[in-house]
Amino acid sequence: MASEAYSLVLGCGWIRATPRSPRFALFLPSRPLAVSCKMRQKHFSSQQKRQQIKRVSREQLRPNINSESHNNDNGLSQKASSDGLSNQGQESVLSNDDDSEHDSKDMAEASVEETKSEMEDEIIQEHQRIPLEDLKSMIRNVEKNVSSLNQAEVGALQELDKILSDKEALQAEINIKEMKLAETDAQIKVAAQEKINVEPLEDQLEKLKEVAPLGNGIMEGNHSSFSGEFPIVLELNALRKEYSVVKDDIQTLKLKLNDVIETEERVSLLEKECCLLDTSLAELQSQFTNALVDVDKLSSLPSYYKALSEKVKKLLGSVDSSNKEDQLDFSEFAKLQQKVDKLEASISKANMTELPYEKFRLYEEILQKKIGSFEKHLQVSDQEIHSQIQLFQESVREFQDTLDKLQEDSKKRSQEQILENLPWEFWSRLLLLIDGWLLEKKISTNDAKSLRDMAWKKDSRIRDAYLACESKGEHERLTTFLKLTYTSTRPGLHIIHIAAEMAPVAKVGGLGDVITGLSKALQRKGHLVEIVLPKYDCIQYDLIADLKALDVVIESYFDGQLFRNKIWVGTIEGLPVYFIEPHHPAKFFWRGTYYGEHDDFKRFSFFSRAALELLYEAGKRPDIIHCHDWQTAFVAPLYWDIYAAKGLNSARICFTCHNFEHQGTAPASELSSCGLDVHQMNRSDRMQDNSAHDRVNPVKGAIVFSNIVTTVSPTYAQEVCTAEGGRGLHETLKSFSKKFVGILNGIDTDAWNPSTDKYISAQFHADDLRGKAENKNAIRKHLKLSWSNSSQPLVGCITRLVPQKGVHLIRHAIYRTLELGGQFVLLGSSPVLHIQREFEDIAMHFNSHPDVRLLLKYDDALSHLIYAASDMFIIPSLFEPCGLTQMIAMRYGSVPIARKTGGLNDSVFDVNDNTVPEQYRNGFTFLPPTEQGLSSVMGRAFRYYSTNPEGWQQLIQKDMTLDFSWDSSASQYEELYERSVIRARTAAARV
Repeated sequence: MASEAYSLVLGCGWIRATPRSPRFALFLPSRPLAVSCKMRQKHFSSQQKRQQIKRVSREQLRPNINSESHNNDNGLSQKASSDGLSNQGQESVLSNDDDSEHDSKDMAEASVEETKSEMEDEIIQEHQRIPLEDLKSMIRNVEKNVSSLNQAEVGALQELDKILSDKEALQAEINIKEMKLAETDAQIKVAAQEKINVEPLEDQLEKLKEVAPLGNGIMEGNHSSFSGEFPIVLELNALRKEYSVVKDDIQTLKLKLNDVIETEERVSLLEKECCLLDTSLAELQSQFTNALVDVDKLSSLPSYYKALSEKVKKLLGSVDSSNKEDQLDFSEFAKLQQKVDKLEASISKANMTELPYEKFRLYEEILQKKIGSFEKHLQVSDQEIHSQIQLFQESVREFQDTLDKLQEDSKKRSQEQILENLPWEFWSRLLLLIDGWLLEKKISTNDAKSLRDMAWKKDSRIRDAYLACESKGEHERLTTFLKLTYTSTRPGLHIIHIAAEMAPVAKVGGLGDVITGLSKALQRKGHLVEIVLPKYDCIQYDLIADLKALDVVIESYFDGQLFRNKIWVGTIEGLPVYFIEPHHPAKFFWRGTYYGEHDDFKRFSFFSRAALELLYEAGKRPDIIHCHDWQTAFVAPLYWDIYAAKGLNSARICFTCHNFEHQGTAPASELSSCGLDVHQMNRSDRMQDNSAHDRVNPVKGAIVFSNIVTTVSPTYAQEVCTAEGGRGLHETLKSFSKKFVGILNGIDTDAWNPSTDKYISAQFHADDLRGKAENKNAIRKHLKLSWSNSSQPLVGCITRLVPQKGVHLIRHAIYRTLELGGQFVLLGSSPVLHIQREFEDIAMHFNSHPDVRLLLKYDDALSHLIYAASDMFIIPSLFEPCGLTQMIAMRYGSVPIARKTGGLNDSVFDVNDNTVPEQYRNGFTFLPPTEQGLSSVMGRAFRYYSTNPEGWQQLIQKDMTLDFSWDSSASQYEELYERSVIRARTAAARV
């Protein structure tokens, strides 16, 4: 019992210390250590205890014991509190790091165990001499301390729980305050802008308030001073007022006269300039006489100069006549001034003789008539002078343009004469250069022959090319010359697109629009463009012209055997299209759908090989094979691994990934079905998926095996090179960054043209927007929306309801539009079942609402009408590779509200963004993909719409005139194609 008591004393940390020592709690061991020491004490032998007693002197131990007994009552409370703090700190540490609890106990026991054991032994043997009563009182005090410590621990834990709950509540309130603060900041900015506009009006109002009472007081004072007593004085006062008005008018006329004088001065300056021009004309005539060789072509020049001189003389005569008229006006003004002086004298005389008021009124009427006629005469004179000045300026510009043109013609003719007379040394040097390239096998024999022919004929193209790149390196000169041979031997490139979609016959998303729009633009530039598609059973056959099956069967390899494919041909919007119909028992493309089948990997790997087999059997020699997205990404490795060895090796492969979210990964074993070697392709530097080594990634394979890799906007090209945007392919894209580029998509401006659109109720254009209002009324009646308020803004949204498009933000936009007093129309559906059901519930909720309609389907004709009718268009995508809806919306005068991501960031620029030139600011943008961010930008758009109708009209007209056609994008693709083809020919010549 005694040994347990002493162990308990040590375990509770009952060691003498001064009350003010803050380090006391740091040296107190915890209770688990005390229990360990107590258990260890039981194993000491009596012999060891006797040896310990000899080591301890009574003189050293007794004072400690006495001091403990004396300070029990005063120090226990402090010890208990210190021990409680120590235990509480230990518990908090244990709660934060449960995994290291046992390790910390063992380390503490190991470091303190021996010291405590020795101290326990010494205290036990020494306390055998202590009286039993003192020992019992010490034990009772220890028990009290233990109970108080336990209570303190319980209280501390409860208080800690309360503090944590209060902290969570405070954090929630802080989040709410931060949201309100962000909204308040936006409102403050808007209020500050409005205050800037209102402050000048307030200043003017204050001035008017100060002036008004003063004027009223004066008038009232005058009235009271002269009421009824002096009528002639009242009349004179009225006459003075009228005279002051007339005098002010005269001052105004004087100012106008000064303007006329200034106009005269400008005319005199123009006369001087005309003299200088005559002098320059004479000098130029002499120069042209000496420089021009072709006398026949320039024989009419002197007569033209003579006519121009006569025209200038006539113009000077008209200016002189105008000056004479001004002098007449001045004389009339002098006469008028004399009459005014006479009138003033008569008024002063009237003040002396008190003439009747009728006589003064007569003078005033005469004066007013004179002033009116004088003003009219001045206006006519100003107009004539202005028209004469304009004529003179136009003549001067015309004269200067003629001189510039003549100078350019002379310079060009002299240069041509110099170039035509180049010495034979120049052409010989050029021929030697061509022969050197041929001998060094840098160009082919055919290319060398073409270049020699051009040099022998002294073709200006090869001469200009040589002079342009004379100071450049040999590689650049070689590329320039090969481009000459390429363009001289054929009209354009032969480009074949292999794709899974094509608008309008087989369209799911933007890919179909790109295939049609890009192909038509390239075709207009003189290239031969063909498209290869699967023959789906759900294709819109009524939109295909001249569809027919060819009397030929193409066999392609798949799953170890050959399968027959029927080939169909037809035209879609003027483009030649091949359709492949596989005779495979799985009926790959007879499923009633385009995508989403369990065997999509097999379906499209089969199609990719069958498409290449078609090109091979048809003997085609295309320059470019352009494949799109993961469905036809198999084309690149199949082409280089199998078909290039067969002889289909004329083409360069271009791969465009329209969305890196979809990569088509599958088990590596499935790759063998189309004939690719799994062991060769399932490698980290080829098709092996970067996140799973037993799977292959078609998109990665296309990046590795293609000569050109593109995506659909510059910003998206930057985003996919990051870990977040690349979806696991960012490192691969960085490795092939030299052949990777982002080109912004365009839109088909023939299909999306409000001035010719057959789907809308009224056609319109940027200069006449009346049809837009008619379309707005038409869609309101069609969808049974309220049309009582014609100025109520209509917000449109046309999209696939998938997470990428920011579904939660689209839902929020519906309710935010109602808060702001607008109307909302949504057209789109979702392949995700729970999203489709959610929006069906929302559509049911707003079924009879006068301001909201949700149309959960795809309807091309209705989409045209929504674009034409809406005032604003919502595109809150979480990420958007390119996006076409914002471009189409602007084409129809619907202002976009878009998030700054991907292609949206490359095509929509905020009206308040001062970092962007004003001519490019075309919409409203926001960055954070949150409801607060969307609410703020919608609030700004609605305020701009309601408070600045003239600015909104100008914004619509600007958006409608922006060029989002495929011409610019097609030119960039054309440059990439030609550069790749020239590099291939250069490499082939070296071999």
